[in-house]
Amino acid sequence: MGRKNRTRQRAQQNRDGRPEGKRNRDDAGWGAGYSEIIKENKLFEHYYTELKIVPEGEFEEFMEAMREPLPATIRITGYKSHAKEILHTLKEKYFKEVQDLEVDGQKIEAPQPLSWYPDELAWHTNLSRKILRKSPLLEKFHQFLVSETESGNISRQEAVSMIPPLLMKIEPQHKILDMCAAPGSKTAQLIEMLHSDMDIPFPEGFVIANDVDNKRCYLLVHQAKRLNSPCIMVVNHDASSIPRLYFDQDGKKDILFYDRILCDVPCSGDGTMRKNIDVWKKWTTSNSIHLHGLQIRIAVRGVEQLAVGGRMVYSTCSLNPIEDEAVIAALLEKSEGALELADASADLPGLKYMPGITSWKVMTKEGQWFSDWSEVPTSRHTQIRPTMFPPTDPEKLANMKLERCMRILPHHQNTGGFFVAVLVKKAPMPWNRRHPKSLADVPPADGSSADTPVECPLMDGVCYCSFSSVTELHIDMRCSVCSSPPPPKKMKLFGFKEDPFVFLTEDDPIFPPIQAFYDLSPDFPKLNVLTRTHEGKKRHLYMVSKELRNVLLNNSERMKVINTGVKVWSRNNDGEQFGCAFRLAQEGIYTLCPYIRARIINISVEDVKVLLTQENPFLSKLGDDAHTQAKKLEMGSIVLRYLPDPQDLDAPQCPIDLCGWRGKTSIRAFVSRNECLHYLRMVGVEVFRDKQGKRNDGSTETQEESTEDAEGLSQEADLLEQEGEETDRVSNSAHALVSEYS
Repeated sequence: MGRKNRTRQRAQQNRDGRPEGKRNRDDAGWGAGYSEIIKENKLFEHYYTELKIVPEGEFEEFMEAMREPLPATIRITGYKSHAKEILHTLKEKYFKEVQDLEVDGQKIEAPQPLSWYPDELAWHTNLSRKILRKSPLLEKFHQFLVSETESGNISRQEAVSMIPPLLMKIEPQHKILDMCAAPGSKTAQLIEMLHSDMDIPFPEGFVIANDVDNKRCYLLVHQAKRLNSPCIMVVNHDASSIPRLYFDQDGKKDILFYDRILCDVPCSGDGTMRKNIDVWKKWTTSNSIHLHGLQIRIAVRGVEQLAVGGRMVYSTCSLNPIEDEAVIAALLEKSEGALELADASADLPGLKYMPGITSWKVMTKEGQWFSDWSEVPTSRHTQIRPTMFPPTDPEKLANMKLERCMRILPHHQNTGGFFVAVLVKKAPMPWNRRHPKSLADVPPADGSSADTPVECPLMDGVCYCSFSSVTELHIDMRCSVCSSPPPPKKMKLFGFKEDPFVFLTEDDPIFPPIQAFYDLSPDFPKLNVLTRTHEGKKRHLYMVSKELRNVLLNNSERMKVINTGVKVWSRNNDGEQFGCAFRLAQEGIYTLCPYIRARIINISVEDVKVLLTQENPFLSKLGDDAHTQAKKLEMGSIVLRYLPDPQDLDAPQCPIDLCGWRGKTSIRAFVSRNECLHYLRMVGVEVFRDKQGKRNDGSTETQEESTEDAEGLSQEADLLEQEGEETDRVSNSAHALVSEYS
């Protein structure tokens, strides 16, 4: 890898501004070394005082806020009905218990909802990791946060990081690209928005989440997998040259343009000083100057792939206009009217922000200022570029409406610093305007075959006027006849070699026993089922949406796919004697259930408690109704379904589907430990373990019931292993990193 590519990769890996190998303060607690960092940087204060991004008279307040620890913020994730149940548990139990507590003389402030986040699904609190572990009541809250985070129902996410997805106005049919996605908190928001209607197992839209760093892609996979969506694909590319993709539409191969793009670019991260306090001593304007070019290239690549009428949200966790307004201004100027800054001021009522600025200067790390490109000496032209300055034409500057950009300052709502802008594409980009709508519409320029290079009469060099090999389109390297670029370079692959994604055919011999055993409905999309091996027995079956299948089949040689699909069945050889070698997987149960018409047992709240607290209960332990249903079924994999009763407001008001196994005389649920704890809380059972690992939930159950309950939970991993349950493990580091509370 060349030096430039390594620099670019390091920049994208460290988009939050911290050096490689460093953990932020939230990851590490108040670890060694941080106490030695003095939160002072005179150059930083001088720079932002001069730029006047902070309202007059507020700069001291701004600096004081920057020196204060960042409050913890959590977001309730998952799909709507389940999110409401989590919110109810938080408000009625945990938040009430902590609001009047004092720890070491410090009064614990009751968590408060973020005023601008819809439906009270995001909260902030002054609780630190250290405080969380000092009180038994807070320890229970801590355990709740850990298990709910692991099961995908709560996400520890900085408040300002939640803003970009909300401004994208996602609808279930949208095709979405997240260009610099790791670690994945924003990606999770995008997936949730696609699945806003739980009754639709396969939304028409999808999310393609990309990151340049192969290792961080696996952390991204872990985050996305918690939501169990068939509509997410994780890919591994340099965002500034992410390949153009194709898909089949009405018998023609068309170029894939995205309805929504999230462009959260690598940045210097000076808005994160409250949590990444090593930025205080490392901050210099050189960081912004070095990243400016990469940020423009990524943003240009984004708008090239945006559909006309689509929205791209550009964001950074930097306050520096060189990374913010300067990039937006360069994009608008290059677009020649094809792009427009949208007014998002009314989209998030309650959010306080400063409008974008229209005048700024560039400062070197030595403190030398330049107000205009004409002032920059020739010796600095390679570092300082014309696009770093505001446009000099007053009319052009006014037409850009840069004041529609949004800069969030830390002291206004006790957050980190952030910048966000919403761009709407009104027409094709100027360098794409002669780009054909469909590849099939473009014959070879001289009647030659698609693989024959054709000399371009108006440009030096060679092009493929047939577009047969085109994967990228560049501004300054294109054929003036057909707008195609030079022949693409062979894609370089780094990191782990992934297993293949192999789609099954409709007549695959796997399907008949599955179809018969579960009585799948005729509209079950067999073609959406895939496996990860060409040869041998298929261990797991996965499902993707129809649209992602289309993308995968048409671009397998063009992109590096890390992961896609949700697991729906796993092989269980013992099941063959009962008629089906594949048992249901909990990960894909909500995707599969609309198509399953047999092997379903309707259960009550009390049945849920029995199934999740007892190791292997006899059928007779179920309620009469569930017991009668279970006796009618043969042994094998089953669905255990709870449907809410609108008249019983104390019971969960959302449906619950659990995978299970009907044995000879017993029944059991196959649910991971954290999901088990989640569903128990939903039905009113609080599970808490003290530091010796003993159960202590404050309930009034008998000693016998308590012992039985604890045994059922502690032996769950063994139960899953006995029945062949296998959890997808993306990487040890991903599991270590994903829960900042644990």
